[in-house]
Amino acid sequence: MLALAFAAALAGPGAADPDWARLPGNPAFKSVLAYEDTRAGVPVRAFELMRRPVSNADFLAFVRAHPQWQRGGVPAVFAESRYLQHWTGALDPGKAAAAQPVVHVSWFAAQAYCESLGTRLPSWTEWEYAAAADETREDARQDPVWRERILGWYANPSSRPLADVASQPADVHGIHDLHGLIWEWVDDAGSLLMSADNREQGGADKLQFCGAGALSAADRENYAVLMRTAMLSALQAEDVTANLGFRCARNLAGATP
Repeated sequence: MLALAFAAALAGPGAADPDWARLPGNPAFKSVLAYEDTRAGVPVRAFELMRRPVSNADFLAFVRAHPQWQRGGVPAVFAESRYLQHWTGALDPGKAAAAQPVVHVSWFAAQAYCESLGTRLPSWTEWEYAAAADETREDARQDPVWRERILGWYANPSSRPLADVASQPADVHGIHDLHGLIWEWVDDAGSLLMSADNREQGGADKLQFCGAGALSAADRENYAVLMRTAMLSALQAEDVTANLGFRCARNLAGATP
């Protein structure tokens, strides 16, 4: 991936980068989350998003170049003890196939990877906007078939081996795996918290979590998106899970909604 990015940079600003998809943006994107000051829609500027999630091979190249992010060397405040636990060693993914998406990575590690490329994690709104598409439409969220297909993926046992990145058909933007493979970190995941303290899930605020997340949603029937919001809201930035990875985004100079 680093080599491709370097080659694209040499080719000039007008050259298409095969690793990145350009999204046109939307001046009034209807988020599933209810914001009192954005009832007319949320502006999303044009931006670029990686066509596929970051793979084990990609992340291995990153930790080789940035040893401070190798397993066993990251302070606990930046990554919990399960960080990259599915790898055999600090520089050996072992049975974690090169083409599978990297998981067991914290928000801090994901952000550091993107910054190493001069990019960033996408915002929640950018990710939601991109993930609204299917193979033929920029926004398929009102289609019950689209929703049921995603919910069907949620029902799959998490013990199943992960498929390789880009093994599913691309959406209308040319992006793979926004659904059906892994959950993904976003830059502002912390702002999606549905409680002042997410350790209180068994307490009086428990209705603010999971299905009850619909209480602050503009579209209470779109559980396919709400489940992702609830999942991210339950995590701290140092947390990792076996089905949570990431991809990067980058700005377009002069982009307007």
